[in-house]
Amino acid sequence: MFQNTISNIILEIWPMIIITVVILTSLRIMDIIINKKKIVLYKDLLILLFAIYILCLFHIVTFQDVNFASSNFIPFKEMFRYELFSRLFIKNVMGNVLLFIPFGFFTSYLIKTKKIYVPVILTAIISITIETTQLYIGRIFDIDDIILNIIGGIIGYLFYIFLEEIKNHLPAYLKKDWFLNTIIILIILLVLTWLINSFSINLIGG
Repeated sequence: MFQNTISNIILEIWPMIIITVVILTSLRIMDIIINKKKIVLYKDLLILLFAIYILCLFHIVTFQDVNFASSNFIPFKEMFRYELFSRLFIKNVMGNVLLFIPFGFFTSYLIKTKKIYVPVILTAIISITIETTQLYIGRIFDIDDIILNIIGGIIGYLFYIFLEEIKNHLPAYLKKDWFLNTIIILIILLVLTWLINSFSINLIGG
């Protein structure tokens, strides 16, 4: 379910992804040339991934499932009305958590903070902004979505802390840029393979 959703989103916004990647890459290359900046591949790739994630997030919260149902301002009202692990539970509860796990991770990584209130505040600000904006584009405001988004942001933060702890206990040679570059490239290749496989399944199924 999530695999098909992600692949469909990528298929729908691939022009924006290409344009964004070209713009950011061009700016970075020019910065390196003019200001003699050091190239740290894994850091640049993570910033590109964050930009692509933001594009996907924007698409999901503005172009998906437009409806004119009633807004919900009562905490936990909506999330507890779904049967556990039903399709609607996975989509509306787990989906809202998973949606902001990358946000919690990337914000913690970019700010380099171990203070949990930082990603919580940032997630809350973004989630409230999204829910408020949705009132004016044919969707609804749901306080439960904000709660679930914050939970996702916290999970992303905990994932960042977990990786930092692992990194701190690695031998010195495994903390080198070449090793981290290799790891992030392998992760990207795995994700690309997963997406290509998903696209192939969708094309065959379509």
